[in-house]
Amino acid sequence: MLPFPIVYSDDYELELGAHVFPAAKYRLIHERLLAEGHAAATDFIRPPEASDEDVLLVHTRDWVTKLRTGTVTYADILRMEIPYSPELVKAFWLSAGGSILASRKALEGGAGFNLCGGFHHAFPGHGEGFCMIHDVAIAIRRLQEDGAIRRALIVDLDVHQGNGTAAIFSGDGSGDAAGGRAVFTFSMHQENNYPHPKPPSTLDINLPDGIGDDEYHALLAEGLERAFASFQPDLVWYLAGADPYREDQLGGLGLTIRGLRRRDDLVLRAARQRGIPAAVTLAGGYARRLEDTVTIHTNTVLALRDTMEEGARSKGARSLEKKAQGE
Repeated sequence: MLPFPIVYSDDYELELGAHVFPAAKYRLIHERLLAEGHAAATDFIRPPEASDEDVLLVHTRDWVTKLRTGTVTYADILRMEIPYSPELVKAFWLSAGGSILASRKALEGGAGFNLCGGFHHAFPGHGEGFCMIHDVAIAIRRLQEDGAIRRALIVDLDVHQGNGTAAIFSGDGSGDAAGGRAVFTFSMHQENNYPHPKPPSTLDINLPDGIGDDEYHALLAEGLERAFASFQPDLVWYLAGADPYREDQLGGLGLTIRGLRRRDDLVLRAARQRGIPAAVTLAGGYARRLEDTVTIHTNTVLALRDTMEEGARSKGARSLEKKAQGE
């Protein structure tokens, strides 16, 4: 039913106890897509766990060993702001495997979606901000290592800057020695919010508190134009955080649910119009009403569906026009 696969596992539901991170959202999005007829069971594919070899493409051996053996320190746990458990490690390894799989599906068919991911605060040697490991960075490095891509653009629209992303890809040139930077990081986020400090991305747009839909969209359109004008990626990774929402508990921007859907359209159409495959994941979302977070994330799935279907219709119309001219 969907023109792209969604990577999902019941084991994505992180066991966090009483926590502001709504761990049930992945299951609830999955259930809503099925219940409302937007997706069929066959649209969902299960991820394999990332291998330790995959994870080590981004993270230090010391950090991977700590997570795998349960030897993280109390300070490590405080920095992550989530409890440690072997089950949680498995969920993060599954998320990384899911982002690798979504990347590969995007290259095959134009788009791929990982329902759990966007853990952009993880650094090579530590976790931070609810993030153990950086699934999107792992996916990009895996594809570069395999020779599937050379250049990737990360568009991060979580309310919080992707400090782990910026640090991992700072001065990046791997995989593209002849053409300069291999990973372009674009983060548009609330300036007066976590993290502090914010290591520089390739392009940062620091937003004032309370910014609304129209001004946000104008700045986003300008940022996307700047990114694509200076960088030609083989793959776009879109982190579609739900937390720029005006009723988010950890955010301070003023976007509406409709405005967030328009945001998704802007990013996904920018990639589609340039013929660049897009992989998508969800990042953060902490609305006072969990139903709102689920709605915002579900809308991102629908935005990708609509963009893909519009692209297919346009391609069909062009084919018919060429055929008619030939006749």
